[in-house]
Amino acid sequence: MRAFLGVGSNEGDRWGHLARALRALRAVPGVAWVRPSSVWETAPVGPPQPPYLNAALEAETGLEAPVLLRAMQEIEAAAGRVRRERWGPRTLDLDLLLLGDETVDEPGLRVPHPELARRAFVLRPLAELCPERMVPGAGRSVAALLAACPPQEVRLAGDYPR
Repeated sequence: MRAFLGVGSNEGDRWGHLARALRALRAVPGVAWVRPSSVWETAPVGPPQPPYLNAALEAETGLEAPVLLRAMQEIEAAAGRVRRERWGPRTLDLDLLLLGDETVDEPGLRVPHPELARRAFVLRPLAELCPERMVPGAGRSVAALLAACPPQEVRLAGDYPR
């Protein structure tokens, strides 16, 4: 099944955190391969903090959503992620955006990601990987959601680090 993840960092070695996240995700049992988008720099949402580097990752996986989420949270923890405040700064943030055509609504896990349609910093890199992909429950493609998204400054920062 095809999974799409959002990845971001705004603390410490932002580029290094992105590179390590990609390598760690590729090493997760049950994840066959991972392809990254470009990296985009964006202003933060939430309290005052440094700008983010954001990207999207496309993966092929046989893992169920809760299992994949646990693996993602372990990768975040290995990067030194500490959950201090909502929308606060983070060394690494991994979000499960889409998982096949599934919808999941469980405590602590919603797929598609509930903020997906309102975040250009998520939709811009996701549109590089799957512009025509229909978003379950939205009735629109990733590209259409991006076109309708409130304006946000999203600046191309470069290729995803390996």
